[in-house]
Amino acid sequence: MNSFISWIGGKKLLKRKIMEQFPKNFDRYIEVFGGAGWVLFDKEKHADMEVYNDVNGELVNLFRCVKYHPDALQKELDWTLISREQFFNCVAQNEIQGMTDIQRAARFYCRIKLSFGADLDSFGVRPRNMQKTIAYLQEASKRLNRVVIENVDFERLIKTYDRESALFYCDPPYFETEGHYEVVFRKEDHVRLRDTLAGIEGKFMVSYNDCEYIRELYQDFQIEAVTRINNLAQRYDNGSEFPEVLIANYDMEERRKSLPMQMNLFENV
Repeated sequence: MNSFISWIGGKKLLKRKIMEQFPKNFDRYIEVFGGAGWVLFDKEKHADMEVYNDVNGELVNLFRCVKYHPDALQKELDWTLISREQFFNCVAQNEIQGMTDIQRAARFYCRIKLSFGADLDSFGVRPRNMQKTIAYLQEASKRLNRVVIENVDFERLIKTYDRESALFYCDPPYFETEGHYEVVFRKEDHVRLRDTLAGIEGKFMVSYNDCEYIRELYQDFQIEAVTRINNLAQRYDNGSEFPEVLIANYDMEERRKSLPMQMNLFENV
């Protein structure tokens, strides 16, 4: 299934390539920089334990409301229209104190759905069936039923859930594009992430933009180049591609040797 939202840096177009490189055996799956959770939502279940984490409190509040209170959130969204005025009202109300978690989640959801490229601040002029979109929250709630939802710093999260049988998927803010994200992520945070992952017992995969700095930072690990369509640039430059890398502390090449049969079975489910 699809995620119920879009998000800056979302992995909608790369999720299958990412999952193709996951190791065969793990019993806990942790998305460290959850965002829209496109990889999480693409399978009915990745592991017996699944964890979604993001440091953005508004995003995590939305996920928790979808998980625990989908009916109340849908009721709060009954007033939603494709309206420029309504969108900017939601933006203006972002800092208002005293709203319930449901009210906050509804307004944040509208900012995501009605903004251009999910940037939260600019109105996206395009048609959308909002009633169908809101109805989909029930399906998202079912998928999140057994998922642990966290809102902590990545280092604390990784140390908390690290086991030999764990798989951490990390999709941090890309290097030198950090300004596009709501949460501050500095150069030293990229180093801290590398250092944290280097010391774990479990396995990890990290997705990044392909650049010299990241390749040097993760030179002790396996790095594989991939590309995806730049979905925003594609509106103006048909076929524009964006180079990325997948980085892991296990053998992705060995994983691929048994891939065709497994992926064919998965596609037929």
